[in-house]
Amino acid sequence: MKEEWFELEGDPAHVAREREKARALRKSAWWQRRLQKGICAYCTRSVPPRELTMDHVVPVARGGRSARGNVVPSCKECNSRKKLMTPAEQLMMKPVAGDDEG
Repeated sequence: MKEEWFELEGDPAHVAREREKARALRKSAWWQRRLQKGICAYCTRSVPPRELTMDHVVPVARGGRSARGNVVPSCKECNSRKKLMTPAEQLMMKPVAGDDEG
């Protein structure tokens, strides 16, 4: 089992505010156009728009905002794998060819 090596001390008021902003952003024409492209921002696979989720590149729980520059369409698999990591942390967690786990 991999250990998670970052700590979270998110501000509940910030999280609540940003979640509300995300709900409004999901209804915007800008977001609907992003979904219609049907491309996951992380794996670049073509995905039916209804299967894409809104992912915060810098997670809200880690101080991220619900703004155009911080949200991307993501397939559920990539969104689940990313969890609360930043893009830099995701790169650090990628297995290196030849490394054995266990």
